[in-house]
Formats: sequence, structure tokens, C-alpha cells
Amino acid sequence: MLLALSLSPQLLIPLATFIAIGAVAWIVLEMMTGEKARAEQRLDEMRDPKRKNGRADDREQKKSEAISRVLQRASPTLAKPLQMNASQLGKLRQELVEAGFRSESAPTTYLAVRTLCAGLFLILAGGVSLFMYGFTSAAGFRIFFVTAVGFYLPVLVLKFLGNRRKQQIFLGLPDALDLLVVCVEAGLGLDQAMRKVSDEMKNSYRIIADEFGLCNLHLQMGRARGQVLQDLGARTGVDDLRALASILIQADKFGSSIANALRVQSDSMRIRRQQIAEEKAAKTAVKLIFPLVLFIFPGIFVVLVGPAGIQMARDMFPMMGGGQ
Repeated sequence: MLLALSLSPQLLIPLATFIAIGAVAWIVLEMMTGEKARAEQRLDEMRDPKRKNGRADDREQKKSEAISRVLQRASPTLAKPLQMNASQLGKLRQELVEAGFRSESAPTTYLAVRTLCAGLFLILAGGVSLFMYGFTSAAGFRIFFVTAVGFYLPVLVLKFLGNRRKQQIFLGLPDALDLLVVCVEAGLGLDQAMRKVSDEMKNSYRIIADEFGLCNLHLQMGRARGQVLQDLGARTGVDDLRALASILIQADKFGSSIANALRVQSDSMRIRRQQIAEEKAAKTAVKLIFPLVLFIFPGIFVVLVGPAGIQMARDMFPMMGGGQ
């Protein structure tokens, strides 16, 4: 009470706003991740004693499922402010597929996450800025900046996930092609070889195994092999897989040896990886110039020239003072 009386009205209004926003956020989180009462949990444990050991895991799983259900239900409403036309939606869906999100509701969920992140950053930045600076132009600028960061943060995360996934596919594809060559030369067909590669590479290159497994699923559903291979290249966004799909389609169409085509593609990919490594090694000398000039050269300059400069200052300054 004494603290409230000692505070000025300029501080009370931002403080009350921050407390109100925090209370609303807490209530929403409690509604989203609400748990059963302790009595109900004990009754459930008595009905099923096996659930006692895995109670924490079940609780975390229920929390994640509850959040997923709430987000899924709220996604259409949250995504309305960011509606896109057909071309933009198709481009967004392709980016999501390249990042590994292939569900039909992925674009709507992504737009909802962008809106939710912007709102969350707005609430946090608004509460902190109003509490620290009050209703000023500086506080408004900070709120706008932090809200923009929250709005574009999912874009950066999606781009990072897509680039990392493409890099993993690029690094593991030559090994997958070598295993395909071995399987094909051993007498297996292309479909069986892809299934074998999918089974063998689950531990080393999970993404390639999943992509080949999805191709096998499409083939089992009756889709044409050429269309499945084209979808493989388009779905991942990796140029090497597109080239591989084109080579396999041509080999299947003209009846040429698939093993030779796979071996040539694998050799070309390894040569490309070697060229990329040599290019990065050649750029190392140029990239080292900046840390050398900014960090190492000043230290060397001080160590080498510093003692001589100190000695010159000791010898010359007294002489200059005496001459005057």
C-alpha cells in the first residue's frame, strides 16, 4: 500500500498494464495446458498402476497434444490476417514441403504461428516498454521493432530448416546412390532397391530414407514411376535429386542400364562435392584477412612497436621540454 502511494501516476499506469497483460497470458496458458486435479490423477493411478511410472511422460505428451489441438483449432482464425493468393500459397507450400512439413494444414498452421509470434512479442515488448519508458515515442518504436522481429522470426526458422534439410540430402545422396548401384547389380529392381536403401539408411541418413520410403508408398498405391520420381525431385528442392529423377526416367524409358546411370550420377556428385570443398578451401585465405587485420595485427603492432615508442617518448619528451 505504501509502495503504491509512493509511486507516481506515470509509473502506475504502465505497471498496471504489464500486470494485466501478464495475468491474461497466464490464464490462456493454463487453459491450454490445464491438467487434471491431483485427486483425479491418484484415482487414475489406482485404476492403472502401470501409469504411475510413466506419469511424467504422459503429462508432457498430454500437454503437447493439448497445445497442438488448440493451435489446430485456432489456426484458421489466426491465419485470416495473412491470407495469400494462389501463387503465394503455392510458393509457401513448396517451402514448407522442402523443410519437411507435408501436411495439408501446414500453410494455415504456419501463418497462424507467425500471427501468434507477432502477438506474443507485441505483448511482451509492450509490457516491458510501457513499464520502463511509459507512453513515449521511444517505447512505440521499440514495440514496433520487437513485433516485427517476432513476425519474421518464423520465416527465418523455416528457411534455416529447409537449407539444413537440403544440405543433409546433398551430403548423403552419393552413399545412397552407391547402395542403389549395389542393389541393382545384385538383381533387385529399382523399386526393391529403393525399399532396401530406405531400410538400411534409417540410422545414417534419415531424411533420404524417409523420402525413398515415401516413393515406395506412392508406387504401392499405383502411381506411375516417372511421376513418383519427378515428385521426389520437386518435393525436396535439391537439384541433384531432380537430375537423378531425370536420368532414371530416361533409363526406364529407353531401356538402358540403370546401374550405369546411377554410377555416373554418383561419380558426378562426388566430383561436385570435391569441387565445393576445394572452393571453400581457396576462400579461406581471403576470409582470414579480416580477423588478422582486426584482431591479430593490432596485438602484434603493440608488442613490436610499443617498447620502441615508450623508449622514444622517454628520451624525446625531456629534450623537447628542455629546448623550450
